[in-house]
Amino acid sequence: MSIPVVTSAVEAAVAACDLEVAYDDGRVGLTQVNFALAPGQVLGVIGPNGSGKSTLLKATAGLLRVSSGTLLVFGREPADLAPGSVAYVPQIEAVDWHFPATVRDIVSMGRFPKIGRLRRFSARDRALVDQALEAVELLNLADRTIGLLSGGQQQRAFLARALAQEPAIYLLDEPTTGVDAATEENLLHLVRTLAGNGKPVMMSTHDLERARDWFDRLLVLDTHQVLEGTTSDVLATHPGLAHSHAHGHPKP
Repeated sequence: MSIPVVTSAVEAAVAACDLEVAYDDGRVGLTQVNFALAPGQVLGVIGPNGSGKSTLLKATAGLLRVSSGTLLVFGREPADLAPGSVAYVPQIEAVDWHFPATVRDIVSMGRFPKIGRLRRFSARDRALVDQALEAVELLNLADRTIGLLSGGQQQRAFLARALAQEPAIYLLDEPTTGVDAATEENLLHLVRTLAGNGKPVMMSTHDLERARDWFDRLLVLDTHQVLEGTTSDVLATHPGLAHSHAHGHPKP
């Protein structure tokens, strides 16, 4: 596999060296993980269920502690980053949807790290929320209760919250789950636009049918690191990888 294009943790948006993450019960979620992600790159994190994909994203977001090794985001430990620097979009299955919040309420929460919960929204804050809703095609559903949306629409609402946050990096945990082909195309355009604007993106997925469209680099996990490199190199040296992880389009 080719080495990452960045040469130091200072230059990298994310850099992991001999990373290990263990849970409170002592189980090891990740071990022997090494990679670097440059600004403007999209990293696809793939592997079977329980392989550590979500664990890696949560550790990068500062939600899980590193047991050993290093994990740096823009040269700092995740816990030392300024509020709002990292946007983490969880899997929709991990969210409790039984609360009376509208789509606009959810997306507006993306501004809280920047303005504080007690401050009034400025015209710019409101405009950013509207722009994020429009980007994921939910502006017409802004006043609908989030629990009444389809799974795909709920996923898009959380992505809009991340967009409104204006973070330095995006961490997306299987964002294409529960969306149809048209919505997936829209998400692909958004992700590639973010990367084109210099934002690094880490995205976990099971679907590698369009890996070359989505990702600049791939990190293959199975609790430990299996493969890491450019998308073209990984797929060229392991041609059966895309087929083994493909699942097709889910229901809308």
